[in-house]
Amino acid sequence: MVPYIAHALNWLLMIGLPVGLAIGLTRRFHLGWRLWLVGAAGFVLSQVGHIPFNLLLTPLVSRGILARLPAGERLLVSAAGLGLSAGLFEEITRFLVMLLWAKDARSWRKGVLLGAGHGGAEAIILGGLALYAFLQLVALRGADLSRFVPASQLALARQQVAAYWSAPWYEDLLGAVERLFTIPVQICLSVIVLQALTRNHLGWLGLAIGWHAIIDGIAVILSSQVSGFPWGVYAIEGVLGVISLISMAVLLALRQLEPPEGEAVPVAPLPPIPLALREVEESAERLEHTRYD
Repeated sequence: MVPYIAHALNWLLMIGLPVGLAIGLTRRFHLGWRLWLVGAAGFVLSQVGHIPFNLLLTPLVSRGILARLPAGERLLVSAAGLGLSAGLFEEITRFLVMLLWAKDARSWRKGVLLGAGHGGAEAIILGGLALYAFLQLVALRGADLSRFVPASQLALARQQVAAYWSAPWYEDLLGAVERLFTIPVQICLSVIVLQALTRNHLGWLGLAIGWHAIIDGIAVILSSQVSGFPWGVYAIEGVLGVISLISMAVLLALRQLEPPEGEAVPVAPLPPIPLALREVEESAERLEHTRYD
């Protein structure tokens, strides 16, 4: 029963955490759901080009012209390529979304809400895939796999099903933990990209692309068995946790105080203007001119 609960809790948290964060942010900032949905749509659009690009890049590295490289160098090329592709596709799409769809999002809190939508869509999609895998493996547990799997893949399929159900319960929750660490990174990247528009300097977009590429490149290296580093899944999540803390520090450093939605910005009163009055000497002639007939 414990594996069922742990796996179910994993995909529930992967879907529920971004939704709960969206509800909290929209209420805290007194904003609607439009910017969150725009950010979510931006993530989906970024994958339209990103996923096909990666599908072409992976065989090029593993079996193409780069296959002759030593395993370590091939891993570095793969990490650089996959990291840079993620940075380019996601951050350029994020910039265009802010430029064209979210022209009113030029404040820190609106950038935060856009980032929560971007990272939230990613978490919800991955949570949906985790739910799909959970339902499949519930159906396959105890079933005769030879009825569904070719004989050449039967041993591997049995091994994968056994590994899924035999993992410790806390390891089953790592997907939700990873989303917990990743969403703040996505929020930070959105606020960094926003600086390119509010400060009118594309260097901020380049910074976001670079930071995204470094994060994804590190993840590729640490998760590869070729790297030779003794990194377990827990250590990898620990590194991601450190990156998340750095991203939150950058996010807070970019925060600018602003009035709540609908509240007027207080305007300092103008200083009094001194008026110099010139004395006028009265005379009988002047009084005669000012007399009404």
